[in-house]
Order: sequence, then structure tokens, then C-alpha cells
Amino acid sequence: MQKRTLGTDGLDVSAIGYGAMGLSSGYGPAADRGDAIALLRAAVERGVTLFDTAEAYGPFTNEELVGEALAPFRDQVVIATKFGFGIHADGTRYGLDSRPEHIRAVVDASLARLRVDAIDLLFQHRVDRNVPIEDVAGTVKALIAAGKVRHFGLSEASAPTIRRAHAVLPLAAVQSEYSLWTRDPERNGVLATCEELGVGFVPFTPLGAGFLTGKIDTTTFSANDFRNISPRFGADARGANMALVDLLTRVAKEKQATPAQIALAWLLAQKPWIVPIPGTTKLHRLEENLGAVQVTLTAADLREIEDSASMIPVRGARLPEAVLKLTNG
Repeated sequence: MQKRTLGTDGLDVSAIGYGAMGLSSGYGPAADRGDAIALLRAAVERGVTLFDTAEAYGPFTNEELVGEALAPFRDQVVIATKFGFGIHADGTRYGLDSRPEHIRAVVDASLARLRVDAIDLLFQHRVDRNVPIEDVAGTVKALIAAGKVRHFGLSEASAPTIRRAHAVLPLAAVQSEYSLWTRDPERNGVLATCEELGVGFVPFTPLGAGFLTGKIDTTTFSANDFRNISPRFGADARGANMALVDLLTRVAKEKQATPAQIALAWLLAQKPWIVPIPGTTKLHRLEENLGAVQVTLTAADLREIEDSASMIPVRGARLPEAVLKLTNG
């Protein structure tokens, strides 16, 4: 597996990581625990070293799962987790909460669930407008000094917020949704800011929540699958957005690859400090995703994709308006 570096402090990870959320939440029923552990360990065996989780996934159960699965490989992997949501012990949420005392409590709980002495990469899950980002960064800086955290990151933060946090504590990475059908980080200055500051970028949902694989057309989702409330997955939007899948399929045939591999290879080709974290519950999909590192897109290929994609308007917001209000803080 090829390696990439996040930030300027030597955080080396596999070029493609693994997003563990879907094993516990977001996409329907949780995966069988034994199967999930086997899949996570299979990812390690295939060279994946960056694993992304959060206390909010489950809630809590995803960190426990990742901790159990990766315990035998602790010295081989980088585990990223997140704080930032207010979550009661019973799993119900009360909004955003990045108060310093809450961050410290969440980190202690995450350390126990993950079975680690230090969190390799700690993200603020969403920006809390009630807590200055300088206070958040200062709290994480103290946790690094205490040996409980190694690197700091932000998720769904705006360019100005990234700059303010980075001035207090250099960021290793920023997470945002980014793919051929969600290109906000290019347009809102986040990617440019990361490049200027030497901050790595970790695209989540790099396959468009499965849509860019070409395997979702008239699929009916489980009752607790977030795609049921995503405007982009509405019937009309889904039909219109298939034009993007058709583009990926055409390029995939030329490259003897799959649409998913082209979507991931396109991300990898954007910048050498971009590390996508696709998730899956299936071993053959994991292997397919990792195969993207072997796909070379030439400058001509990238121009073809860019020119064609620019003619395809993506229909539907990626998330409901109420959820989008929590992003890009």
C-alpha cells in the first residue's frame, strides 16, 4: 500500500484509509460484530493503516468495535476519532458540545473504548459556535502535552476557522465530504487553505454514500439509513445524477477498472496530501476500493473527467438543510 503524510509532523498513513462509521450506524442495521472485526483486520492485512471512528457512531459502539479489532495491531495503525457532539449516556444527543471540560471527558472515555494509551488523531466533529475555536485548540494542545492525544484535526470547518485553530495548534488534517459530486472544499477555500498551511485533507463519503459505485439506482434503503432523508438520493435527483455514474463507468472501461476505483483515483490525483476514507461492510468492496491506488489517471484523463463533470449539474443537497447548518462552521 502506498503511503501519504498528513500535516507537517510526520503522520504517515496509507494512501486510502477506512471509514468505520457504516459498521455501526448511518447506513441501516449495524454489521454483525464478528464480521466487522474480521473486516477491520482484513483491512490491516491489506495495508490500511488509517482507521476513522467517532464516539457519535453508534453512539459509542463503533469505538469499542474498532478498539477490539485493532488491539493486536496497535503499533501498525493510526486511529482517528472525534469529539464535538453532546451525547448522553443513553445515546441521545443534545446538540454540539466542545466545552473544554467536555472534550477532556470524551477523550478519557474514547481512550478506554479504543483500548489505547493515546489517540493518534483527534478531530473536532463539528465546529461549536458557542466555544471559540482557540479554546478548543488550546484544550487539545494540553491533551497532547499530557500524552493522551498525538495529532489534532477539524471536521467540516470553514477556511477561517482552520486558520484560527492552526495558529494555536498546528492541524494534521481536515475532514470534509469531497468527491466528484461534492466539490465544496474546492469552492469554499478549504483545500487551498490546507495546501497553504501544510494540513492534510481526509475526504469522507468519497464514493458519494455508494452512489458513485454505480451499484445504486432504484435501491430501497433500510428505515434508519440516512440516505432516505438526503435530497440527493430522492428519486428524481437520483435519476438525474446517474449521468455522473455514466461518466465514471466510461472512464472505468478505458482503464479496466471500476467506477468506484476511478472515483477514488480521481481524489488521489488531486493532491498528494489527500487520503480518502471509504467505508464498506464487504470484503470484496474493501479490496476493490484499495485497488484504486493502482489506477493511474493521466493529465488527459483528468481533463476529460473535469470537462465532462463540469457539464453535469448535481441535483439535490447532500444533506437536509437542518443538518447542513451544523457544517462548515
